[in-house]
Order: sequence, then structure tokens, then C-alpha cells
Amino acid sequence: MSWSEHLRLIGACRSDTGPAAGAAKAPARRRAIVTLLAAAALVATLGGCGFRLRGDVSYAFSTLFINSPSNIPFTVELKRALAGSGTKVVDSAAAAQVIFDVSGVVDDKSVLSLSGGGRAREYLLTKRVTFALHDADGKDWLPAAEIVIRRSFTFSESEVLAREAEEAKLFKDMQTDAVQQVVRRLQAARKPA
Repeated sequence: MSWSEHLRLIGACRSDTGPAAGAAKAPARRRAIVTLLAAAALVATLGGCGFRLRGDVSYAFSTLFINSPSNIPFTVELKRALAGSGTKVVDSAAAAQVIFDVSGVVDDKSVLSLSGGGRAREYLLTKRVTFALHDADGKDWLPAAEIVIRRSFTFSESEVLAREAEEAKLFKDMQTDAVQQVVRRLQAARKPA
């Protein structure tokens, strides 16, 4: 039932007179009231736990230059994430209000555990993104920082192709996570005093 149907039922129940009319529509009226109360409780619960819709993204700067090779996947995804935000990503540092330096994006894979036979059973994947945000005068909007994301996965020699696909997917998910963390840090950046 839609909200308008619930409200119409409540109104209809109130406008009917006589005990027979009220008794016939009592279950529908109770259902409508219970649904309305449940919806109100849900809204109150979501508001109480801090849930808020994202809304518009805002930055303290209007133009941004990303100082990083443009063909690396991290830079491509970061530009895509910033595209609809109202901040323009420009092609030169001279045209930008701030410069986002990406000094390193490193993917690493190390053995986390071994089987009884000495073969790798579990791997640890690590993505490191090192960056800083400054203006043309060299004033730091965000000091040099590093985002490190780690994921582990099990490996089986009998499922090599599936595990390679899982590894590639994990690295892609880690990249998306790193981009979202960078976007949140850019939202928090403020012009130095």
C-alpha cells in the first residue's frame, strides 16, 4: 500500500459514522496506523544513528591539477570521481588553484602464510598511495600523507585462474577504496592561514 492509500484509509475511517462502519474498517485502520508508526520509528532510528544522505560534495577550491601520469588507473579513476563534484580538473598547474601531487601508487603482494609443504597458502595484498595537496605558492592544503589498504586472500594451486581473477578484483576494489579515501581527504582540505 502506498502512503496516499494509507492516509485515505485513515481519513475514510474517521469520516464514517456509526459502530457498524467503524467495526468493518477497524482492521484496515489499525494496519495503516501500525505502518505509519513503523515508518516513523525507522526514520527516527536512522536519524539517531547518524545516517545522512551524502548530498552535494563541496571542496574549498574550484580548480585542481593532478600531478601524476594520466594513464595510470588510479589517476583515471580519481578524475572520474571528481568529475561531477563542481570542482574542475584542469590540464596545467598554472590554471589550477591547488595541485594534487601523487608521488606514488604501489601495489604489493607478499606471502602471509605457508602450507605444511612450504607452499604459499595465503597472500597479503597492499596498495599504497602517497600524495600531498598544495597551492602554486607551495603552501600545504594537505600535508604529505599515505593511504595504505591491505587485503588477504587464500591461494590454491588447483584453482590458479580463479585465484588470479580474485587477486585482480581485490586490487581493483582496493583502488576504488583508495580513491574514495582521497576524495574524502580533499573535501576536508582547507586553505592555509
